Amino acid sequence: MNYINVILIPLIPLAVFLVLGIFNQKIKPAVSGYIGVGGLAVSGILSFVTAYDYFFNYGKVDGVYQALIRKTTWMNFTDTLAIDMGVYLDPISVMMLIVVSIVSLMVHIYSRGYMKGDEGYTKFFAYLGLFSFSIYGLVLATNLFQIYIFWELVGVSSYLLIGYYYTKHSAVAAAKKAFIVTRFADLGFLIGIMIMGYYTGSFDFEFLNNPDGPAIASWASTSFMGLSVLSWGLILIFMGGAGKSAMFPLHIWLPDAMEGPTPVSALIHAATMVVAGVFLVARMFPMYYFVEDGLALNVVAYVGAISTLFAAIIALTQTDIKRVLAFSTMSQLGYMMLALGVSGYEGHEGVGYMASMFHLFTHAMFKALLFLGAGSVIHAVHSNQLYDMGNLRKYMPITHITFLIAALAISGVPPFAGFFSKDEILVAAFEHNKLIYFVSLFVAGLTAFYMFRLYFGIFWGPKKEYAHPPHESPLSMTGPLLVLGVLSAVVGFIPFSEFVTADGAGFETHLNYSLGSIAVLVGLVGIFIAYLFYKKESSLSDKAVSFFGKSYQWALDKFYFDEIYLFVTKKILFKGVSKSAATFDKKIVDGSMNGIGNGTVKLSELIKGIQSGKVQDYAFAFIGATVLLALVFVYIYTV
Repeated sequence: MNYINVILIPLIPLAVFLVLGIFNQKIKPAVSGYIGVGGLAVSGILSFVTAYDYFFNYGKVDGVYQALIRKTTWMNFTDTLAIDMGVYLDPISVMMLIVVSIVSLMVHIYSRGYMKGDEGYTKFFAYLGLFSFSIYGLVLATNLFQIYIFWELVGVSSYLLIGYYYTKHSAVAAAKKAFIVTRFADLGFLIGIMIMGYYTGSFDFEFLNNPDGPAIASWASTSFMGLSVLSWGLILIFMGGAGKSAMFPLHIWLPDAMEGPTPVSALIHAATMVVAGVFLVARMFPMYYFVEDGLALNVVAYVGAISTLFAAIIALTQTDIKRVLAFSTMSQLGYMMLALGVSGYEGHEGVGYMASMFHLFTHAMFKALLFLGAGSVIHAVHSNQLYDMGNLRKYMPITHITFLIAALAISGVPPFAGFFSKDEILVAAFEHNKLIYFVSLFVAGLTAFYMFRLYFGIFWGPKKEYAHPPHESPLSMTGPLLVLGVLSAVVGFIPFSEFVTADGAGFETHLNYSLGSIAVLVGLVGIFIAYLFYKKESSLSDKAVSFFGKSYQWALDKFYFDEIYLFVTKKILFKGVSKSAATFDKKIVDGSMNGIGNGTVKLSELIKGIQSGKVQDYAFAFIGATVLLALVFVYIYTV
C-alpha cells in the first residue's frame, strides 16, 4: 500500500485552503474555482486508487479485510497512554473516502456555476477546501483523540460555510446555533474519550475494538450507577455523534443550516458532516457490540428510531424545499443509526452494520442530487418556497429527470439505489425488534409521500406566473446532476456486503422478497397519495390540514423544540441561574473587592495628614508617642 497517496488525500484540500485563503485578493475568481475543483479531483483520483489497492491488492488476508495502519506518536502522557497521528484504512474508512470524494467533487464543480458573480467566490472555495480536509482527516483517524481534533475542525469549517452570508442576520444566527448545539454534544464526546483513556489505557481504535483484548475483557464488568464504565463512555461518545448527526433531541441546528449556500447544504447533508456521527458509532461498533449489558447499542437503536419518525412527520408540513430536505436527512440518518443499533443480535451481527453503511453510501448519492437539484430550481425561480413553484418540468428537463430519479431512490422504489439499502435495514430491524421495524416501515411511506409532495409541487402542479421565464441551469450545474443521477440509479447493484461487514469477512445477501414487497407497496401508496394531493390543483391538502388541526400546526412549528430550548436557556439558565450567579458575582465577589479598595481609600484619607511634610508635626508626634509609651511602662511596672 502506497501510504504517500493516502496522506496526500487530505493534504491537497488543505493546500487549496491555504493558497486560496492567503492569496484571496490576488487570485481571479475563475482561477480559484479551477484550483478548488482541480485539488478535489486529484484527491478523488487518489481515493479511488487507494480503494482499489485496499479491496483488491493489500487489504484482504485469508478472506478477511484487515485494518492497514500507519502511525507515529504525537504526544506521550504516560508509559502506556499516548496520542498517535496516522492513517487507518479498513472497509468503512475506504468507503467513506469514495463517498466524500464523489460528493465533494460534484459540489465543487456545481459551485462554479451556482456561486458565479458572488463577491466571496474565492473565499467560498477556500472554505470548501478546509471542510474537505477536515472530513478526510476524520475518516482516516487512527484513534479517538485524532478523530476529535478533526471532528472540531469539521465544526469550525461548517460554521464558516453556514454563516457564509455574514451580512444576513439569519445566517449568522444559524451558524452560531449549529456551533453551540454541537459543542454541547461534543462535551459529552470528550468526557467519553477521557473515560475510555482512563480505564483502558489507550485511545487507539485497533486496541479498543479488539474483542479479545484487555479493553473490553478487563473493564466491561467495572460498574458505575448500575452500568459498566464502558457503557457510560460509549453513551457519551454517542452523544457527540448524535449532535453531529442531528439526532433527537440535538437536531435543532440542522434546519437552520439551510441558511448557507445550497452547495453547502449538499455537502453538509449528503456525505460529510452529518454522517460523521454514524461513522463514529460504526468505527467503534465492536465495543458497542461486545460490552455485555448492550445498553449503549439499544440507546443508539431507539434514538435512531425516534429521530427517523420525528423528522419525517415534520418534513410533511414544511414549505421551504431545503428544509424539507433537511428533515429528510435527519430521518435517513435515523435509519442508519437504528440499523447499527439492531446489529447486536446473535446470528445476524453484520447485517444491520452492513445495511447502515450501505445506506450511508447510497444516501450520499441521492441526497446530494436532491440538494443540488433544489439549488438548480432555486437558481431558476429565486425562491425557496414550494408555493412559488410549479410546472417547471417544461423549463428544466434535466433537473426534472434527475430530481425524479433521486425521489424514487429515497422512496425505496426498485431498481434505484435506496431500495437495496433500505431493504437491508428493514430486514435487520424485523429480525431484531418488531416495534422498530414497524416504525421504519411507516417512515418509508411518509418519506415517499413528502418527497413526491416536493416533486409534484415543483415540476407539476398549477402553472405559476414567473417574473422571469425559468431556464435550465448551465452545464457546470447540470453536469453534476447527471453524474449523481446515474450513480443514484446504479450503486444499489454493488455487492456491498462482500466489501463492508462488521467482521471484515464478506457474505452474500439476498433480497427478502416478502419484506421488500411490503416496503415497496408502502412507498407506492405514499407516492399515490402525493399524486392525488399535489399533481394537480386540489383541495385535498387543505382538507387534510383542517382534519389534523393543531397536530398539523405542531408539526409545522417543529413541535416547538426551538421555543423549548429558548425558554430553558433564556428564562431558566440566563434569567434564573446566570442572573443569580451574576448578582452573586457583582454584589459579593466584586462587592468585597470593591469594599476593600474603598476602605483602603477612606483609611488613607484619614491618615494622610501624618505624612504632611511639616517637621514640627513629626516632632510633636514623636515626643507625644514617647511620653505615651513612658506612661504605659511606668503604669505596668508600678502595678
